[in-house]
Amino acid sequence: MRDLVEIGMGRTARRSYDFDDIDIVPSRRTRSSKVVSTGWQIDAYRFDLPLVTHPTDAVVSPHTAIEIGRLGGLAALNAEGLWARHADADSALARVAEAAKDGAAPSEVVQRLQELHSAPVRHDLITEAVRTVRDSGVTVAARVSPQHAAELTPHLLSAGVEILIVQGTIVSAEHVGEDNGESDTDPLNLKDFIADLDVPVVAGGVSDYRTAMHLMRTGAAGVIVGHGAAPGITSTDQVLGIGVPMATALIDAAAARRDYLDETGGRYVHVLADGGVRHSGDIAKAVACGADAVMLGAPLAAASEAPGRGLYWTSAAAHPSLPRSRVAPAGSVEHTGVDLRTLLHGPSQDPSGTVNLFGALRRALAKTGYSDLKEFQRVGLTVRH
Repeated sequence: MRDLVEIGMGRTARRSYDFDDIDIVPSRRTRSSKVVSTGWQIDAYRFDLPLVTHPTDAVVSPHTAIEIGRLGGLAALNAEGLWARHADADSALARVAEAAKDGAAPSEVVQRLQELHSAPVRHDLITEAVRTVRDSGVTVAARVSPQHAAELTPHLLSAGVEILIVQGTIVSAEHVGEDNGESDTDPLNLKDFIADLDVPVVAGGVSDYRTAMHLMRTGAAGVIVGHGAAPGITSTDQVLGIGVPMATALIDAAAARRDYLDETGGRYVHVLADGGVRHSGDIAKAVACGADAVMLGAPLAAASEAPGRGLYWTSAAAHPSLPRSRVAPAGSVEHTGVDLRTLLHGPSQDPSGTVNLFGALRRALAKTGYSDLKEFQRVGLTVRH
């Protein structure tokens, strides 16, 4: 029975939980971390780490996409970001960093980002960025918004994108486009859109069972749960009043995946956790709640290779009329400048859980006696009171 709380006369609300509210229960056995696997696979593509980057220019450039791929993860280029709008995207990013460094008000830094995103998306720049990653030999993924998916996807596919991510703040099975003042925009029917593609599509974000189930029925290979929330940086709940704590949202999506598996007689849809991860323990809790992989943004933005120069924001920061992300320092000062390899694989000299993120995940599996991620999704959980 759902844990309902009366919030007023005739109105109840469901109690929900975030990663801080739960703990993983150890089992009766342990094993060496050297014999556990953190690998996962989506369609024909296998990765050593359950890592997909949040598609933000603060973390992902063609260069960092290649490095993350070589380190075992999957980096997602933002096909509507600065790399797709400016031939010298690095200089554009430097302008954002300069505004933040000069002590500008947060709203002024966001305004600088909005101005840079007012430049049109250029198909030639998208092609160049994607081919740079593809030519390196790592798997290449790119993100489009539902509003521009139909327009941009053909160019991404011709450039060599292997995994397509259709992501917005909140995505439904049928996204109704905006009226541009000239004519009514046809809705993006994800089921028809996905059926016409030969590459796996990951779609989201969602935060409830019903929407997750609807997206799975479109044929999506993966569903993103969450809205990229990072404490002090993203503010979807503050601006829109919308949000479900990640532990509950993931468990509900995992329940939808289980029911869809039964409904289809065996079609498995991957669940990706996007948001709420501050340290390695949150990654372990996300998998324990049913995630197949986590989407990381802020934890990687402090890396020495990160194009955001120690700053972090999501693509929602550049929305022309309703930004839902701040431009803020990423991580603690002492971690800024740590390279990506160390952040992901260690070694670490810091006990806070912000370095050697996936070495810690291996240790969590080992200390609870599980050999891989699928098994670990069945680990016991407790709720703090």
